[in-house]
Amino acid sequence: MSKRRLALGLDSSTQSLSAVVIDIDTAEKYFEHSLDYRADERLNQFGIGEDYILPPKEEGEAEQPPLMYLASLDALFNDMREAGVPLESILLINTSGQQHGHVYLNSDADTLLAQLTGSHNSKDTPDLKTQLEKVFSYPNAPIWMTANTIAQTDAVRNGVGGKSEMINLSGSDAPLRFTGTVVRRVGEQSPEHYAATTKIQLISSFIPAVLTGNANVPIDYGNACGMSLMNYRTKVWDAALLEATAHGLPGGVEAFQSKLPTLAPPDSVVGKLAAYYVQKYGFDPECAVIAGSGDNPQAKVPVAGDLLSLGTSFVNMISTDGDTLDPEGFANAMYDGINRPFMFGCRTNGAMVWDAVRANYGFTKEEYAPAEAALQEIAPGQFMTFWQPKTESFPVSGAFELIRTTPEKTLARDYTGIIETSLAALYIYSEVFTKHTQAPLFVTGGATDSPGIMRRVAGIWNRPTLPVEKGGAALGAAVAGVNALYNADTESFDIESFSASVLKRGEPIEPNPADVAAYHGEGKYLQRFREKYEQIMAAHPV
Repeated sequence: MSKRRLALGLDSSTQSLSAVVIDIDTAEKYFEHSLDYRADERLNQFGIGEDYILPPKEEGEAEQPPLMYLASLDALFNDMREAGVPLESILLINTSGQQHGHVYLNSDADTLLAQLTGSHNSKDTPDLKTQLEKVFSYPNAPIWMTANTIAQTDAVRNGVGGKSEMINLSGSDAPLRFTGTVVRRVGEQSPEHYAATTKIQLISSFIPAVLTGNANVPIDYGNACGMSLMNYRTKVWDAALLEATAHGLPGGVEAFQSKLPTLAPPDSVVGKLAAYYVQKYGFDPECAVIAGSGDNPQAKVPVAGDLLSLGTSFVNMISTDGDTLDPEGFANAMYDGINRPFMFGCRTNGAMVWDAVRANYGFTKEEYAPAEAALQEIAPGQFMTFWQPKTESFPVSGAFELIRTTPEKTLARDYTGIIETSLAALYIYSEVFTKHTQAPLFVTGGATDSPGIMRRVAGIWNRPTLPVEKGGAALGAAVAGVNALYNADTESFDIESFSASVLKRGEPIEPNPADVAAYHGEGKYLQRFREKYEQIMAAHPV
């Protein structure tokens, strides 16, 4: 009987370390597992709070303990072995990491990480957190929730010539959470830690560094897009961005650039699994480690076309030609885990607001039937309900309470109204970088179970919609890893067919001509929406 060939995708997220194992030959999921940092007793000893970050010293600070990431790797591999996963059959490991999060490594990192490649007695070898506890020059890992970098983002944006040039160079405006400006703040606030740093690694590249025992593994193009340091089109560290970010920091731009790894495609092989994992857990010594990428780039991998994710927040991922950007800076230009360009827009006020509207009428999160019936009562394009409990990022605008455009309060009017305005915002503010096409719009998330919602998506986008089951970043990393394995062996690989087998698709939903007319034609819903929404945004600035 032939040996299984397995691919392992890891997702080091804000709340957990997750694993998905795929059978390469059958294109089926073989194993899934996730470790919650707060719920798992092996991982809840590192001081994080209910929001999964360390107690902030000031408003807007968001950091996690990197030793927690190391402990989670050992815990996960131990669980996989105990669950009977044939670790010796895993041919590759590919990583997803929460975008923008990063760690600071000191001059001892090369030696300490390299020790993982030596001979180990599995019974006596210290765990990862013990072996590597002294590799960090700055003790914590700033993550994507960081919001205390206003001065730094202004300095970098102004340093390159303003918003338009910032977008032209990096593919994004200068978001507070992006790595480069966070590093600038660390350098300003903790110059001694910054000066002691020899290498800065994203979480998505730090995990491969730990897996290979090499502190200098490259950062991939896709996650580098979330740093405000790489030229989006040329895929190299950009001189103007580096200069603006490093201005005034110890050692200037030369010292800063020396701390950055090289850049590489996200699906390139960066080494083999270190001996520590082979001897302690039984992995194959030939197991390849892939460069990896961020969670959003990896989540996009199984879908070649445009992907709309309708979750707690709404994410719109639009495939592009690599030259199309968002001049307003609401969306961010990225590359996915197999190096395909796309635009990423995230609307903060997503399905949680839909749930809140239903809650106003006494329904729990799980009670969907009355709301679905209400959707069937109302023809699309009739009502508008606006509500932003949180400050919005797509498009940028302040929070505000529920606003109705008609005085009558009913579940049907409010629920259809909030759904259609939420979807309309995603559509309208993505138009500048979206091609008009009849290719399917892939849709994922719990809303795919609602015929009423899916009908409205098809009408607003005026194209077929195709529901897909939720995959996640670990699955995307595994699929990208299989692609990398075939590329390394110069073998042909149909990633679309493979992805469709791993991530199941539903039946396409065609747009109803009457719905299209209501939104785009004589009904002018989208036009009326934009006029009203921009009035509201003007009255509620950030």
